[in-house]
Amino acid sequence: MAKTLQTLGSNYTILIAISFFFLSTLVTSETHRFSRPLSLSKHGLKKEKLSHLHFYFHDIVSGRTPTAVKVAEAPTTNTSMTGFGTVVMMDDPLTIGPKSSSKLVGKAQGIYAVASQSEVGFLMALNFVFVEGKYNGSTLSVLGRNAVFSAVREMPIVGGSGLFRFARGYAHASTHQFNIKTGDAVVEYNVYVFHY
Repeated sequence: MAKTLQTLGSNYTILIAISFFFLSTLVTSETHRFSRPLSLSKHGLKKEKLSHLHFYFHDIVSGRTPTAVKVAEAPTTNTSMTGFGTVVMMDDPLTIGPKSSSKLVGKAQGIYAVASQSEVGFLMALNFVFVEGKYNGSTLSVLGRNAVFSAVREMPIVGGSGLFRFARGYAHASTHQFNIKTGDAVVEYNVYVFHY
């Protein structure tokens, strides 16, 4: 009888331990969720608005202080008609007017790479980092294709930060000026972006 009670007691202890393990697993799984719905208003997201930004992008590849520099190329880049394989890092000024002396409103920071063998087509991966007015410290992110010799190029705005959190939209780029001797360019941008 004592042996039976002892066996029942140890079985009962094992049953309690297993039950405790399963209950703790259930409690843990409920407190560590992968996702949950959120309130827009609690995160400062009220009414979505559409903004238009207009500025000029100065891509300076020549001189003593270029704002865009080649950081990589393929072994065949120099024999390619398009410069295929070239990768350029940029920190280009964004100004309110087409002259480089115009008021600075931000920087275009990121990379562009020649991604086409048949035309000069760039893969653009960059942030517009704004330094002026209410947008100071806010950014817009661009990821898209830039067919440089097209009159107007459209690239998607895929996100942003600061006042441009949850941003989406597009940028129209058109060459304002291109110096064939130096390779320097001034590009006019019209950006249309939805944000909160």
